[in-house]
Amino acid sequence: MQKDLLKLLDLTGQEINEILDVADQMKYSQKHGIPHDYLRGKTLAMIFEKNSTRTRVSFEVGMYQLGGHALFLSGKESQIGRGEPVEDTARVLSRYCDGIMIRTFAQEEVEELARCSTIPVINGLTDFCHPCQVLADLMTVREKMTRLEGLKLAFIGDGNNMANSLIVGGLKCGMYVSVACPEGYEPDGRVLDFAKTVTGPKFQLVRTPAEAVKDADVVITDVWASMGQEGEREARKKAFAGYCVDADLMKLAHPGCMVQHCLPAHKGEEIAADVFEAHADEIFEEAENRLHAQKAVLYLLMRD
Repeated sequence: MQKDLLKLLDLTGQEINEILDVADQMKYSQKHGIPHDYLRGKTLAMIFEKNSTRTRVSFEVGMYQLGGHALFLSGKESQIGRGEPVEDTARVLSRYCDGIMIRTFAQEEVEELARCSTIPVINGLTDFCHPCQVLADLMTVREKMTRLEGLKLAFIGDGNNMANSLIVGGLKCGMYVSVACPEGYEPDGRVLDFAKTVTGPKFQLVRTPAEAVKDADVVITDVWASMGQEGEREARKKAFAGYCVDADLMKLAHPGCMVQHCLPAHKGEEIAADVFEAHADEIFEEAENRLHAQKAVLYLLMRD
């Protein structure tokens, strides 16, 4: 792997599968009580400018299970939240810690942090992408379906950071990816440009969920208004009317189709409560796999 995990666009399909292979090993070791404290004595600085449940807990627990230590740094309480230049924060933390995880708004901030750091930087989420979550998604799909290549992944909803990373990760792993979103809510242009470079009819952007879900092996959705978009909530509810993943929509998918949701879910909006509960085991396995996928990233980036 490269020095950092900033976005899946930076990785090859082979590198993504390497992370998933290590994640499988991490999960096996954890489930069977096999010691795997590969990062003993290592410290991870965790910068949160966006709040989180799963990201904080999974990284903190993951570092503990790997024998290391994680430090929580709130954007409101640290100097980076008071206007200290990113490059100065990077140079200071590089002298104290062995790695940095940051969950923030602008992708450019993560890229600048990595450029100025001498230690690995991991993107815990930006408005542009969510690589760690999508690694967990791909891990979960591969566990259930035994493969990724040749499967059809359908994403229903906003062309947000999840959509961006799912398109890139899915295509790089040989999946067919279909995205349904309303006009004006498309994925990032950089991601659409990447999709055009993929050989064959592997990607489609459509307006109707039915067209996207037809013959899908896995259906993925996310909230319509992400963190920081609360003021757009009512407008988005109107724009996304008809984009709920419900039982009628799922009838169009392949029998045995998986459903994934990165959580938290607004049941009755982007996903019907009965569909959520019918696939709850898959969804919460996906949530658990954040821990194992991120431990794989931590190990691959921070090992001696």
